[in-house]
Amino acid sequence: MTELPDYYFRVRENGAAVFRIDTENRHRRIEMDQIAVVNIRNGEIKPQGDRSLSDADLSVIRNWMDDRSKLLKARTLDDIARTVDHLNLTTQWAQSKASEEELNTITDELLLAMHDLRSVLVRKKADRLARED
Repeated sequence: MTELPDYYFRVRENGAAVFRIDTENRHRRIEMDQIAVVNIRNGEIKPQGDRSLSDADLSVIRNWMDDRSKLLKARTLDDIARTVDHLNLTTQWAQSKASEEELNTITDELLLAMHDLRSVLVRKKADRLARED
């Protein structure tokens, strides 16, 4: 049997609930004791109840937070790359397969979203270029 980790992180919207895993009990059951709640956005680590976290607990939690932040950043960049692919596929669909009714249904919404994105990208690029000068 594979050995279980000492900690389990139940992912939540902005972080995780952190549990200490115990398999060394008299019933040989897996027990999960919640020790903290973490928020990746603000870096906050809140011990559960009256508990105080050990240096080892804090080290594991901070490492998880760093790893999780890197994973989420990579996923975001992958999502953006997929969005570029979807835009290209949408262009091909609009050019070669879309009916007039389908285009009437989606054109305004798509144009507004693309205009909004273009405006943000142009402004951000102009800001970067201005800082380089």
